Amino acid sequence: MKVVIQRSKNSNVIIDNKVYNEISHGLVVLSCFTEGDTLEDINYIVKKITNLRIFDDENGIMNKSIIDISGKILSISQFTLYADTKKGNRPSYIKALNGTEAIKLYDLFNEELNKIVPTVTGIFGADMLLNITNDGPVTIIIDSKNK
Repeated sequence: MKVVIQRSKNSNVIIDNKVYNEISHGLVVLSCFTEGDTLEDINYIVKKITNLRIFDDENGIMNKSIIDISGKILSISQFTLYADTKKGNRPSYIKALNGTEAIKLYDLFNEELNKIVPTVTGIFGADMLLNITNDGPVTIIIDSKNK
């Protein structure tokens, strides 16, 4: 499992020309699954996301987690995170888990996140427009296979 986490202000996801979900302060999480991902991978990533100290404290030092600031998460599935660009100029997405299996893990991932932090999503597999105001900017990539 691979995620890209962005500290965010005023981010939203638009589907069919309408705002589907939005957050005003928190994290945008882009996620992708690969063959062999399990609940263990999800739990590892959820723990990392919810405990990362990437929000400023009263001294302007990144010392607070999303839990500490009572933030929200906008969670978006993005199979292109497993793009393989080694050959040629057209990426291969063969390492991304097929949609039937990936949606199960994506739903479980969001359920686990939502137990800790209010989490809203896009629609799995939909064509989405994502507006992210990256605060900082702060962007972190985590891969559950690189623990």
